[in-house]
Amino acid sequence: MTDIKTHRVLFCIGINQNFMDAKKEEMGDVWQAFSALMSGISNLPGVNVLGVMDDDRIQVGPSADAPWTAYIMADVPDLETIISACDFCRSTPVGDGTYKLWKYCKIEARIGRALVIGG
Repeated sequence: MTDIKTHRVLFCIGINQNFMDAKKEEMGDVWQAFSALMSGISNLPGVNVLGVMDDDRIQVGPSADAPWTAYIMADVPDLETIISACDFCRSTPVGDGTYKLWKYCKIEARIGRALVIGG
């Protein structure tokens, strides 16, 4: 068995009803905060983002559970970094900072390992 140095993580991001109910200007502020979350995750030390996927063209409305709205697959060095990535949802201000991003979306991490097939 090979020595695993990183965790393969699928960050699942769901948009909730607060975003759907927001006015256009507020949605713009949420998008800016969402962009900060994405950059924040990719800039964490040791994180290697492998890909990002968005379901928004085939899924309409809030994501109560799977399927989610967007996904980030990344190799992450440790559990503390995974927690830090999820914390961006709690700490990223939207607009004037009255609310944080978690008013409008949620994030959940699925932790595994890279699947190696063959030799």
